[in-house]
Amino acid sequence: MKTLKAFFFSFLLVSLTTVAFAQTKTEKLNVSGECKTCKKKIETAAKAAGASYALWDVNNKILTVKYNSTSTNTAKIENAVAAAGYDTQDVKASDAAYNKLDDCCKYDRANASAEKGSCCDDAKCKEAACMKDGKCTKDMSCCKEAGCDTKACCTKA
Repeated sequence: MKTLKAFFFSFLLVSLTTVAFAQTKTEKLNVSGECKTCKKKIETAAKAAGASYALWDVNNKILTVKYNSTSTNTAKIENAVAAAGYDTQDVKASDAAYNKLDDCCKYDRANASAEKGSCCDDAKCKEAACMKDGKCTKDMSCCKEAGCDTKACCTKA
């Protein structure tokens, strides 16, 4: 009887652990910003929106987040980051939020907007149909040919 109880308890524990991990998602988001102050504010905003992990790469302008999909999503995270004053790939910060940023944090919004949208607007990528959701496919072959594989949104995860 003790063996049966131990087996049942072990099975239950493994099942619950599997369910918990199955709901964790990892995403990479383009977020405009300039410095380490931006990094702190962006990561804090993402965590306040429900991300369990947030790391913004200052050089590549990529925010990597991990979150539980039952409690938040990328839209909530992007809205929170935009509310902090930083444009994301899908949500533009309001002018009021952007204007509240420290002077060192004010990025060039014109260039940031030009980089948004489809990662590779080159005709070669569009003709080869190697894009999915505005990003290069895993092998990145047509993106390399078109020369856009160096853009942040074409980097491999």
